[in-house]
Amino acid sequence: MTVRSLHKTSAIVIAAFACLHLANHLVSLAGVPAHIEFMKAARVIYRQPAVEVLLLLCVAAQVCSGLWLLVRGWKQRKGAVAWLQALSGAVLASFLLIHVGAVLFARTVLDLDTNFYFSAAGFHVPPYQFFFAPYYFFAVLALFTHIGCAVYWHLKSTSPRIRRLSVALPMLVGFVVSSLLVLSLAGKIQPVDVPAKYKATYSFFSTSSP
Repeated sequence: MTVRSLHKTSAIVIAAFACLHLANHLVSLAGVPAHIEFMKAARVIYRQPAVEVLLLLCVAAQVCSGLWLLVRGWKQRKGAVAWLQALSGAVLASFLLIHVGAVLFARTVLDLDTNFYFSAAGFHVPPYQFFFAPYYFFAVLALFTHIGCAVYWHLKSTSPRIRRLSVALPMLVGFVVSSLLVLSLAGKIQPVDVPAKYKATYSFFSTSSP
């Protein structure tokens, strides 16, 4: 299996999980309890040890192969779509490394349930919202952009207009989903009362007053 085929294969698995994960977060628009109930049902599938190991292996393969392809094709890359694909891929690789690492740390070391409150906590402990708002927004937008770019390269036999739409439409959807996700986590659409134990995770980074 080549690096490119490994990248494509792992991308399919990650994209399927990402769709489920984003759907879970969008359910929070109806209230955090709805999100929790959806999450409990979904976890029956993706928290199975074999499935979780597969997901982690795919994340590692995706990040490593993506960075290799990014560096290898740097000088050969031409055109707006090629650069959009590279930029969105770099954002996704960074997000996966940070997010997966944070989730595993919270679960194994802090013994926290990495639910909606885990993601939302940073929005409710100033000034961390200035990091987490763009962090989540651009990660989700990058996901849809990267998918759109992949579709673009598979539509070489179609008209330029259709190929442009194959990138523009996913980016538009990504913009809407990203905006809703950030607003939901920030408690701007529905009430969000983050438990103290989640907010307390940020006390490590805070400097105490003399």
